[in-house]
Order: sequence, then C-alpha cells, then structure tokens
Amino acid sequence: MSTAGGSHKPRLLRWFWATRPRIFTATFVPFALVAVLAITDGAFHLPRFLAALITALLLQAAANLINEYADHRRGSDSFKRAGQGMTIQRRELPAREVLALALLSLVGGVLLGLYLVAITDLRLIWIGLLGTAIVIGYTAGPFPLAYHSLGELAVAIGFGPLCLYGGTYVVTGSTKTEHLWLSLPIATMVAAILHANNLRDLNADRAAGKWTLAARFGRRFARIEYVALVSGSYLLLIALVAFGVAAPGALLALITGPQAYRLQRIFWEEEHIATLHAAQTETAVLHGRFGFAFSLGWLLLWAGSSLI
Repeated sequence: MSTAGGSHKPRLLRWFWATRPRIFTATFVPFALVAVLAITDGAFHLPRFLAALITALLLQAAANLINEYADHRRGSDSFKRAGQGMTIQRRELPAREVLALALLSLVGGVLLGLYLVAITDLRLIWIGLLGTAIVIGYTAGPFPLAYHSLGELAVAIGFGPLCLYGGTYVVTGSTKTEHLWLSLPIATMVAAILHANNLRDLNADRAAGKWTLAARFGRRFARIEYVALVSGSYLLLIALVAFGVAAPGALLALITGPQAYRLQRIFWEEEHIATLHAAQTETAVLHGRFGFAFSLGWLLLWAGSSLI
C-alpha cells in the first residue's frame, strides 16, 4: 500500500529512523564511560544505569525529532541536498506525526527523569532541567541555539558533562569533579559531529538564515574549527592521562588517530556535498570508536590489575 512520499517502509520503521538512531552513539559513548567509572568504583547498579540510559536516549530522540520539525517549519531543510533525518522533506512522515513523536519522546524522557530524581535527590533536577532546555531550545523556541551559533556548545554540554556527570550520579549516588574533566574529550568529539554537519550545509544554512558558526564565519574558519575539535579530543585525552585523571588504559583511543587524520584532510580539502556527507557520517563513527576505546582500555587495564 502506498504511503507518504511513496515510501513503502513500515510505519514503525519510519518512526524509528526519524529519531536518527545512527547518532545515538552520542548517548551510548558517555554512558559507556559511566559504566566503567561505576564498575571501577565498585558501585555499578544495573537497573539505575538502564533507567538513566533510556532517559537520555528518549531525550536525544526528542531533540532529533524537534530539530526535524523545527527545521521543516523554518524552511531550512528545503535548501539541503543531503543530511540526517529530512523525514518530512522527503515526505516519509507528515509534520504533525513527527511533532507527536517528539512530544511523546520528550514526555517519556521527562517522566523517567522525574523517577530518577525521586530515587536520588532534588539536586539531579537541575541537570534534568538544563538537559530538557537544550533538547527544546536547540532548534525550537524564540532563540533557537543552533540558529545563533550555539549548536556545538549545546551539544558538547548535553552529551559531555550532563550525560557523564548526571549518569554517574544516578548510578553511583555520588559525583566527583574529575567526572567533569573526563567528559571533555567526549564533548569536543561529539561537537565535531555537529560541526561536520554544519560545514557540509554551510551554503544551505546561509540561504535559510541558519547562522551556525560555519555559516557565520565561513569555510576556512569552519575547517580550522573541525581540525581543532577533533585534534583537541586527543590532546585532552593525553593531558587527562598525564595528570592522573584518566587511567593510562584510556590511551587505547589513540588507535583511532589515523581515521581522525584522514577525516581532517577531507574536511580541509573538499567542498563536494556528497563527499562531505559521507565524511560527516564517518565522524559519528569516529566518535563512537574513540569513546568506546577510551572506556574499553580503561576497563581492561583495571581488570588486568585486579587479577594481579
């Protein structure tokens, strides 16, 4: 049976892809480190970990869907030739359905977040309020962050300190200042995913009046920023190990260096939309590999030392 825009995918599958699951690593990566920190501290609590992870995933899905709906309403998607989502633009789902999914995901995330507050304490609500504000304010509201050059900062905060600090607090019942420092390499790398998207869409965003950092300051600045964000993740990681904040095993993430260098070369030299789109997708893959290697190396070193 024919569906919207001629798509023959089952509706549930179209709902699923509308949430942009390819970039759910933005949530999985910090929570992998949450798990490692809790395990190495002897305070891992599986039900709380799963509840916090699902809460964060629901809020990320809500942010992606709100972004989809808001960009459609503002007309910015009509200038794009490639990109994540674009479910409404491609007529795979009607706008009202995407909005309904966004609200459902947001309400689910908020309700589960309130449950987490109830089983911890009211201090967690400030993290939840900031996270919800980022989810809604990223592309919606009177001052959408992504349209005013604040997208990278919002994403870095949401999928760096908020996820790691808040997640660790829920799982272990305590927080440490070092958790904020440990979130920084992950924060800069996740910001690189968004910036890669903005660099690819530079001309389309300018035409739509979406003033990302790339659109505002131009391609040369955007290229420098991409290199700085990706390289900064590795430099921050090395610094954290050198100062004893991260375990030496976290240096396993350095094995992703060749992939990072290749992507930096592509964004420095290329302007072809299809090439940049593929490289943007691969930046998300790099973020996942970097983050999981960070956590895995730490866990393996801890496990090895525990056996000695």
